[in-house]
Amino acid sequence: MNFNLTFVGQIIAFAIFVWFCTKFVWPPLLAAIEDRRKIIADGLMSADRASKDLELAQERATKIIREAKQEASGIVDAANKRAAKIVDEAKEKGRVEAERIKIAAQAEINQELDRAKEQLRSQVSTLALAGAAKVLEASVDESAHKAMLDKLAVNL
Repeated sequence: MNFNLTFVGQIIAFAIFVWFCTKFVWPPLLAAIEDRRKIIADGLMSADRASKDLELAQERATKIIREAKQEASGIVDAANKRAAKIVDEAKEKGRVEAERIKIAAQAEINQELDRAKEQLRSQVSTLALAGAAKVLEASVDESAHKAMLDKLAVNL
């Protein structure tokens, strides 16, 4: 092989080029590559975290929905119990009111019956006096015999 000045110049130029590239070109390229690698790694970690957070959020949402359903069913049960209690109370009030009305009606019937009996007694005593007057063909003292007839009517 023939070494001449051109070949030595090329070796020197290549050595300067390699030195220049390692000194000024490679560090920024390697830094850019390292930055890109870190960004990608961070993105992957963020995606993993986001995936885990999504799973946790879905679990929490499912738990909250389950609890809300349980609470809603408890509220519905309480409302149904309250409605049944209100219906029972209304029935009881209605029964008590019906009993009161029945007692009041019975008292009114008894009063009417007593008035009718009293009216009948006075009519019977008037008829008895009229009948006695006809039988005796004489005038009977009404005031004297009224007390006796009233006593008789009370015993009937």
